[in-house]
Amino acid sequence: MPLSADKRKQFRTLGHNLKPIVTIAGNGLTEGVLNELNRALDDHELIKVKLALLEREDRQEVVEVLKSLPNTELVQTIGKVALLYRKAAKPNPKLSNLMR
Repeated sequence: MPLSADKRKQFRTLGHNLKPIVTIAGNGLTEGVLNELNRALDDHELIKVKLALLEREDRQEVVEVLKSLPNTELVQTIGKVALLYRKAAKPNPKLSNLMR
């Protein structure tokens, strides 16, 4: 379900102060990176991902793959940083970036 404009704005505001949790570098989206990305989304719901790739086309390809992850919404991309959201089944108030 796509995010409404108000939710997207709220998530951008919350994401402004977040630090990137996952970094995607030269090896791209390996199985280990995808596992860590899914774990981080399940725990935190709203995360920043750093795309440490030199070519803009490579970054765009990775963003397309990130958008295609199940139940994951791309909130925003700015330069080499993407902000992702996935609603957790049982959010943990101590870990969730939305409940702090």
